[in-house]
Amino acid sequence: MTKLLIKMAVWAAVVLVVGAAGVIVWRQVTANRTIEQLLKENDDLKSAIANLTEERQIGYAKVLSQETREGKLYTRLLFVEADPADFTKQLLRKEYEIEGDVVHFDALIVTFGGELVKGGTEKAMYLWRRVYGEKMPPEQGFPIEEPGQPSPRYMELSVKLSVQDQKLFWDEIWSLSNNPKRLEQLGIKAVYGNVVYRQLKPGLIYVFKISSTGTLYPEIIPDL
Repeated sequence: MTKLLIKMAVWAAVVLVVGAAGVIVWRQVTANRTIEQLLKENDDLKSAIANLTEERQIGYAKVLSQETREGKLYTRLLFVEADPADFTKQLLRKEYEIEGDVVHFDALIVTFGGELVKGGTEKAMYLWRRVYGEKMPPEQGFPIEEPGQPSPRYMELSVKLSVQDQKLFWDEIWSLSNNPKRLEQLGIKAVYGNVVYRQLKPGLIYVFKISSTGTLYPEIIPDL
């Protein structure tokens, strides 16, 4: 009985060691995985990219209040990121206070082509980066979406990936803001610098739209 227990203990130790070694190897493989491998191996991801829908309206902003303090005008505004399938549905809602009344809205437009999109039609993703006033440098702007994090408008794409692959994909996509041609060999590039600015006034809604060429522009409508 004692010998049997000893053998069982030895086998249990072996199983634990082998299992631990497997976990370490798996983690190393995952850590060394590249965006190139992910896009080549994950058919669900490629399918999700190819099925990206064409968008026209990607969000809106409105003035909540404007007031002068110590001789300076401040604008408090609401920014909403809308669901591409239902513009009345809010996926992201944030409020900001900006000195002045001229506000810049910065978006990163990422296009997919080549082997990733069959049929010759280029697809695109629209990621909101930051908002800032004319009296502050862009790098000090307030973030809208969080760099490196999945965009709420593309959750259907994110669910196709494991947690590790999600991080890899979004890290690489957001990094295009610093190096627009980083993944160009894969058919991915960023149309960087799509910033639109407006003098904001109360009583109006600024609906952000995308043209067929990827240009971001606001359409102004009354706030009913």
